[in-house]
Amino acid sequence: MKGLELSKRYFETYGQELLNKFPEIASSVTVGLVGEGSECYGFDDEISQDHDFEPAFCIWLDKEKEEEFGFRLERAYAKLPKEFLGYTRQRLSPCGGNRHGLLLTEDFYEKFLGQGSLPESNIDWFRIPSYALSEATNGQIFQEGTGKFMQMRKVLLQGYPEDVRLKKISASLALMQQAGKYNYPRCLKHNETGAAQLALYEFVNNALQACFLLNHSYCPFYKWAFRTMRSLPVLSETELPLTYLIENPNAQGNIDYKIGIIEDISTLILNEVKRQGITSASCNNLDTHAYSIADKIKDPFLRNLHILQN
Repeated sequence: MKGLELSKRYFETYGQELLNKFPEIASSVTVGLVGEGSECYGFDDEISQDHDFEPAFCIWLDKEKEEEFGFRLERAYAKLPKEFLGYTRQRLSPCGGNRHGLLLTEDFYEKFLGQGSLPESNIDWFRIPSYALSEATNGQIFQEGTGKFMQMRKVLLQGYPEDVRLKKISASLALMQQAGKYNYPRCLKHNETGAAQLALYEFVNNALQACFLLNHSYCPFYKWAFRTMRSLPVLSETELPLTYLIENPNAQGNIDYKIGIIEDISTLILNEVKRQGITSASCNNLDTHAYSIADKIKDPFLRNLHILQN
């Protein structure tokens, strides 16, 4: 059974009854499963059950209500059945760091955003890693509350502010050009095979970032990037050739083929860039489009950052 399904069924069986004991806040708390772990993406399997897998759910309570309701809610949750559908709940860690049970909204978001509130400026958004934003917005909500959790989640789900998105796309294109089109073949000519492979990784990583940004989405932790990419509305077809680049050796007969794949992927991404109208260039040069996109950034601070800074 998938972790999300197990969590939802556990909540439906016991969670609603728990909330009924707290009518004063039952409508304000949000319940679901969001955060770290493959189960929050729906990617878990039997291997995933060796850690942090249990019949459990999250209850997000605003910090201002912790003093009045926190201890009682936590105790009520701890008393829920320890066995469910053949699975056993884990012991509560005395050192903290638990992913389930009662979670304070502000503490949950601070873990991913670096603060318990929404980013206040473009540069605040810019500094948050995409994988952290992905983890803060994944999963499933079983009951929407009127508290801060859903208010913040709805804003975060809209994606990066446009100026931030444009800056990150421009940097990704410039890094793709530098790593894939320039340094990869150059490193091979120098017989620096390790550096050539690193150049390929840089190209693939930045191509992934560009694809997610062009989908107005957050690229998850590298472990789940390819898996998530398969379901993107646009550019999901680049997943297989990107995988090929890092799965296959740089044998002499394969180098030209890989260079061709780099060109093909770059063209696919640039076609989408042009389709979205975020560039004024018409050529097929990644650098040219990177600077053209940067020119469209309205925020002067972001626009004046180094083109490679992402």
